[in-house]
Amino acid sequence: MIHEINVGNTAWILVATILVMLMTIPGLAFFYGGLVRRKNVLSIMMQCVVLTALISVLWIAFGYSWVFGSAFMESGNPLGFFIGGFDKVFLKGIGIDTLLDGVFIPEILFAMFQCKFAIITPALIIGAFAERIKFSGFLLFSALWAIVVYSPMAHWVWGGGWMQEMGAIDFAGGTVVHINAGVSALVMAIMLGRRKGYRTIGHPIPPHNIPFVVLGTALLWLGWFGFNAGSGLAADGIAANALLVTHLATAVAALVWMTLEWVTNKKPSVVGICTGSIAGLVAITPAAGTVDVLGAFAIGIVSGLVCFMAVAWIKPKLKYDDSLDAFGVHGVGGFVGTILTGIFATQLITGEGGVQGALYGDFHQLWIQIVCNVGAIAYSAVLTFILFKIVDKTVGLRVDKRDESIGLDITQHGELGYNDEE
Repeated sequence: MIHEINVGNTAWILVATILVMLMTIPGLAFFYGGLVRRKNVLSIMMQCVVLTALISVLWIAFGYSWVFGSAFMESGNPLGFFIGGFDKVFLKGIGIDTLLDGVFIPEILFAMFQCKFAIITPALIIGAFAERIKFSGFLLFSALWAIVVYSPMAHWVWGGGWMQEMGAIDFAGGTVVHINAGVSALVMAIMLGRRKGYRTIGHPIPPHNIPFVVLGTALLWLGWFGFNAGSGLAADGIAANALLVTHLATAVAALVWMTLEWVTNKKPSVVGICTGSIAGLVAITPAAGTVDVLGAFAIGIVSGLVCFMAVAWIKPKLKYDDSLDAFGVHGVGGFVGTILTGIFATQLITGEGGVQGALYGDFHQLWIQIVCNVGAIAYSAVLTFILFKIVDKTVGLRVDKRDESIGLDITQHGELGYNDEE
């Protein structure tokens, strides 16, 4: 049977792709850029821009094929456990009339939509090593990480791999994007060491431009509607529900974080409510296609509370320097959201016979979520450790103390900055 293109679905995914692009540049660039010191803001923005270029090339060249190809799986090649194959390298055989089954959008559009996920995932890790990484080491690490960490994980969850076969629910990237990047961020922060002058009580290194943080938060919140509501690949009720629960969980988490900060620090901060909103966005990501308003409220409350504890209490106690809380927000928030998906998924959204969570009697789904989370954490941690060692031994990863004091804007990019020895 010959199918015609679904113009409604196609139009929506075109818009969603653009929205997800906004999340990295300019969204994440402004959010992270505002949180660092002036002498390092351009380095953060450079890292976001260069990853948009670098990962796009790697994705079209072979990343898409590794995730969504099927040659290895169909041929029985043992590598099919790890990657999909090389049958779609450089989008081989995919033309403008090649449609994705079920939703009937051009496959080239699907490839571009997924490209934006591949871009933002390593970009999130930037927050862990901000203000102290060599640009050359950053580029090599990010390229290798996208190849051997992101692509296999995306294949396992979305490309027909073992997590998908188990029945894991990850609607828009709680495992693939946030746990994957968050765990890697923690490993990088610990292995790279604390920034020069870093202290572990309160907020020792204040952000240089809080309006940038607010602007970045707004762009991320907006872009996340494409991220989550677009992940069903159709303009339908699932997309509408994903938009609803994404917005609601984010609003709840922002208010929870603000309240906790108000109680503990006597004043609610702008950076705090922005961080809380990001925690809510992260946590609802895996659940957006399977939970209703009840689940959104629960995920917003729990993510706001748990991520606040990770950032405000656990990080200072353990004394690791996750510069911009990539692990505390994305790693922890992704874990919370993925587990709660196994509790609050409901057939009110997934339909009769669809998946449901422990709250509605299916404890097996919760077990699947836990197993896949543990597998993702172990894989990300081990491979990031190995990649760190390889890159550090070859081109090096940390700048020297003098360059760190001067700032990365000048020492790594030759841009105007501040020469403030600390």
